[in-house]
Amino acid sequence: MLQSRHPSYLGMFSNFMARTVLFILLSLLFSPSFSHGETVEGGFISVDIFDKGLDFVKDLLVHKAVSSLIPLQLPQIEKYVKIPIVGEVHIVLSNITIYQVHVSSSTVEPGDTGITIVASGATANLSMDWRYSYSTWLFPIGFSDKGGASVQVEGLEVGLTLGLKNQQGTLKLSVLECGCYVKDISIKLDGGASWLYQGVVDAFGGKIGSSVEDAVSKKLEDGIVKLDSLLQSLPKEVAIDDTAALNVTFVNDPVLSYSSIDLEIDGLFTATDEVVVSNHYYENIRSSVFFCQGPAKMVGISLHENVLNSASFVYFNADFMHWSVDKIPDQSLLNTAGWRHIVPQLYKKYPNDDMNLNISVSTPPIIKIAQENINAKVYLDVTIDVLDAGEVIPVACISVIIRLSGSAEISRNNLAGSVKLNDFSMSLKWSEIGKLHMQLIQTVMSTILKTVFLPYVNLRLRRGFPLPLFHGYRLQNTQILCTDSRIVICSDVASLKQYNLNPLMVY
Repeated sequence: MLQSRHPSYLGMFSNFMARTVLFILLSLLFSPSFSHGETVEGGFISVDIFDKGLDFVKDLLVHKAVSSLIPLQLPQIEKYVKIPIVGEVHIVLSNITIYQVHVSSSTVEPGDTGITIVASGATANLSMDWRYSYSTWLFPIGFSDKGGASVQVEGLEVGLTLGLKNQQGTLKLSVLECGCYVKDISIKLDGGASWLYQGVVDAFGGKIGSSVEDAVSKKLEDGIVKLDSLLQSLPKEVAIDDTAALNVTFVNDPVLSYSSIDLEIDGLFTATDEVVVSNHYYENIRSSVFFCQGPAKMVGISLHENVLNSASFVYFNADFMHWSVDKIPDQSLLNTAGWRHIVPQLYKKYPNDDMNLNISVSTPPIIKIAQENINAKVYLDVTIDVLDAGEVIPVACISVIIRLSGSAEISRNNLAGSVKLNDFSMSLKWSEIGKLHMQLIQTVMSTILKTVFLPYVNLRLRRGFPLPLFHGYRLQNTQILCTDSRIVICSDVASLKQYNLNPLMVY
């Protein structure tokens, strides 16, 4: 059994690997370019939003914009209108309300100057009240009437160009251009004199159209201000636990191309009691050029190996990488009697005493990501403790270098994986029981690694970790690739409603 003063490093390490991906995906839009290879100071976590993802985000924004528009109250309109025979009539249109908008098509196009979203062929339905009053020299008594009306707006075109910049580690969203155009209006009056309809159409058609254009543009601009405020409020670090946090400050301006939006964040782990400083431990790296394989995906996420190594550094410094082994499948190996032919002097000095193995990582584990493979080198100090008459007596310490290889996979929408032992080497660090025959001990150590160490790690990794559910959406059809120094995640995004899951859940 593995026992530790803290949660076991193996469990913690697999946890923070999973959590790293989770918090990356919660960020969703944070990344350096997948397809631009300039030498720049960049982040260590990257995400591209591809054409398919841009369309998905655009549809969400259009849906949200339509929802926020209705009901939309327009200003009251009044005017004196000259009507043949009747004379001058005071007409007032009030309670003008847009209550329905339908967008038939929309497009999104990122470019050098910004992100342009255009909704075309839209229609809008309005309701309003009308009233009029007039008097003539023939009949000095005033005449008046009132009623309701419905308005159909056809050919509504809305265009919006947004700027996206890095402002002190957060995203700054601004409106570069915003316009709305109404092509045609039809009005249906409920009640009123026959002359009233043409008078309202002639006198108010243009004003109603202008009011719709101004109100829609103003509402959209107000919505962008609120969205910018939300972006500004995003944290610059995300707590993983009481020990570590993920630095999510943005690095460089987003890169906008005709087919993608590329952003980048620092992405390194820091201790929770440290001030966030971008790229504190590692030299900036150059973004690799790579592409998601197979059918088109919405997003691609790149995780540089330095992210994992920064986590290794933080947890090592927090003294998490120590644990004790007091139970193994072959329990005889944790009694000096099981070692009497391997280390005779140990059995002679402490006959039939139980033993513990205290395992400590001596330096931060080193993780390297290669083509289709993840490699790790772990330096351990294994101290042999004898339990004699209630006293714990350290008798020897063996330095072990373990070389592991692993792979990542998606299992039922969980991030899972496995590792295997490539090889290991040992040397005696110190001994209180004389010289040890390392070749004989190597067989025992191999048994412990294969029957305790690897099964424990793989049990946790194969169980997997749920991929993130964020803002009512989740990843689906996810692929994981390993390339030079990076893990690449390619995925689509779907609504939780498809899975009958609670859209408020966030991992």
